Amino acid sequence: MENKIKIDNKAVGQRIREEREKLELSREEFAEIIGLSDYYVGQLERGERQMSLPVLVGISNCLHVSLDYLIFGQNFHNTESHILEAHTAYETYDGNKKKEIGRLLNKCSPKELELIRKLIKTILPYMNGN
Repeated sequence: MENKIKIDNKAVGQRIREEREKLELSREEFAEIIGLSDYYVGQLERGERQMSLPVLVGISNCLHVSLDYLIFGQNFHNTESHILEAHTAYETYDGNKKKEIGRLLNKCSPKELELIRKLIKTILPYMNGN
């Protein structure tokens, strides 16, 4: 007897939308990053379409969430250690570089800071932990 897992496309779409909004990305910005049309992303977020595995993986990477979370709404692997490692890496980052980044940011206007924030949010999905 075959065990088929039913995927709730509406729930998956809702989680995608929530995570996209947490990153403060518009649907258009998100679609551009993952290489899809904003119309198609809208259909996915409403649960009207089922996506291929490569699209699902791309979305997962872009949103920095696990496939488990997108599909089932929960993580089955412990990601706390990964978060702790990332935080520790930042804390041990060369103090001079941290100060330099701070000095550079302090020189920016509010408009420039907003652009920098958007740039960081745009490039993070492409870094894949590098």
